[in-house]
Amino acid sequence: MPAQGSSLRIDRNQKTLRELTLEKMRNAIIGQYFQPGQRLVERTLCDELGVSRTIVREVLRHLETEGLVETPQGQGPMVATIDLETTRQIYEIRALLEGHAAASCARLADEQAIVRMAAALMLIEASFAQNDHVGVLAETTRFYEVMFSAGREAVAWSIVQSLNARINRLRAITITSRERSSSGPAEMKQVLEAIRQRQPEAAQRAAEAHVRQAAARALEALHQEQS
Repeated sequence: MPAQGSSLRIDRNQKTLRELTLEKMRNAIIGQYFQPGQRLVERTLCDELGVSRTIVREVLRHLETEGLVETPQGQGPMVATIDLETTRQIYEIRALLEGHAAASCARLADEQAIVRMAAALMLIEASFAQNDHVGVLAETTRFYEVMFSAGREAVAWSIVQSLNARINRLRAITITSRERSSSGPAEMKQVLEAIRQRQPEAAQRAAEAHVRQAAARALEALHQEQS
């Protein structure tokens, strides 16, 4: 449940109103402000967000392409449900792509990229310590963006980006556990250390193991929710 007094209202800055609204709605779904299967009523969203119905409609259509919103036939938009089979497939794709990218990064990354990954990892740990789950998700995405870029895996990263909203939604399920706040960064450190040591095979194994651990926790959490 959202914290009492929390608000979806938009604070305007240099981003366009549509971009701000999209970011706010995406984070609200990932952070479970809206629950899976919950109806998303345009008029209510307009009032909560303080934006026009045109913007709300555009944002909902975009979120549908990201897999966060669905519109069943004959019904209005609602928060997409998370099923076990789709979750399993997403983690399988992640393991393949992240393992391959980690190996490429170990072969090709320059020192600047390694420093940037280490900085992102430090911020992940700091965000966990502050219970800042939005920060954890943002810096985790940054860590992998640098890894894929340094490994020159642009096509693979574009595939990950197409799934990133759903990936972060699944991450949000697991990062709330105290165990994951320590084990997740520790596993990522193993990936980074193998990259730093220029050991492609070890980096690939560490990256794949990290995804398998995350998958096990996510699937267990979803099974408990749905049983």
